[in-house]
Amino acid sequence: MIKLKKFLKYLFLTIVSLISVFPLFWMAMAATNQSVDVIRGKILPGTYLIENFKNLLAAQNVSSAMFNSFKYSIILTVLALVICSLAGYGFEIYHDKGKDLIMSIILLAMMVPFAATMIPLFQMFSKANLLNCTIGFILPTISTPFLIMMFRQSARSFPHDIIEAARIDGVSEIGIFFRMFMPTMKSTYAAAMTVTFMNAWNSYLWPKVIMSDAKSITMPMLVANLTEGYVTDYGMLMLAVLLCTIPTVVIFFILQKNFAEGITGAVK
Repeated sequence: MIKLKKFLKYLFLTIVSLISVFPLFWMAMAATNQSVDVIRGKILPGTYLIENFKNLLAAQNVSSAMFNSFKYSIILTVLALVICSLAGYGFEIYHDKGKDLIMSIILLAMMVPFAATMIPLFQMFSKANLLNCTIGFILPTISTPFLIMMFRQSARSFPHDIIEAARIDGVSEIGIFFRMFMPTMKSTYAAAMTVTFMNAWNSYLWPKVIMSDAKSITMPMLVANLTEGYVTDYGMLMLAVLLCTIPTVVIFFILQKNFAEGITGAVK
């Protein structure tokens, strides 16, 4: 009976895993087929991968879009990690009732959808001449309530005795943060980096609003451009989606262990 339950459990997990992986598998197979084969639902590898790639390069500036996506995502991720971790650390280590009130207001901001603030943001950025530039892309999301809350929760598990000992030894507050807090919270940083990079890489609405220059196009915008017009080449479209997906998949698999530890609040 125990063996039967174990078998059914693993069978269920196997089926769920296959269902979860199937969209990625189908996308990879579709990238190697013609548009007609994709429409027909063919799930076997084809021979049109190189042709789809040539058509994609001819239709869109893939290298520029890929470079822009990496540039925006990396810069945003680095700045967001530093700023949000400093904020979360400060809210917890220098705790008082006033900071609790400010933190509550920040958390309330999570309830406001981005679409509600997009028009005022665009007007502000337009007047500040921040359209079609990296600063305009990263400023609205350089600090998020979710990341601040994540780092604040992690800071609660950071031993205060270490901080007091470091202060007695003459270590500055900035030194305590960069030399002691950051190395201890590697898992939290890995989880935050994964979430931030994926959000930045997959961002479409805000770049679409402020990036009117073709040279500032990102990969999600490039994929959306391929669906415009009267006829859609689904083989080329699936190849573009595959290229857009690969970086986030690679980042997640590299950091998946630390991501799980960071989300659960593990500290080593």
